[in-house]
Amino acid sequence: MKRVFQPKKRYRLHPGYLAWILHRITGVLLGGYLFLHVWVIHHLSKGEEAFNGVMAVVQSPLFHLLEIGLLGTVVYHAINGLRVVFIDYGNLARRELFRKAVYATFVVSMILVIVGAIPMIKAALGH
Repeated sequence: MKRVFQPKKRYRLHPGYLAWILHRITGVLLGGYLFLHVWVIHHLSKGEEAFNGVMAVVQSPLFHLLEIGLLGTVVYHAINGLRVVFIDYGNLARRELFRKAVYATFVVSMILVIVGAIPMIKAALGH
């Protein structure tokens, strides 16, 4: 009787898998942001009053805080994208370097987001 390969029924939630999932999520979020951005810019063609109305909404404190989320999305997607390029064309696919690179991606992304978020929080609070 021939033995048939049985795939895993569960995936382990290891750092590389988490990085993969986050990269897909941030890509979808950036695509959604692109539509929002085009919608806002579209109001330029409707005249100054329509554009100023939209800008009044997106200048609210809620949107300033959402910009921090946008910053985090862009930074993580970019840094992780560089990590993927180094895996494909560099020497980063080796097991001993792979996990360290994933953790480095998370840490560098968090540091950049925190540094970038400080002036954004000050702007949202009106300081």
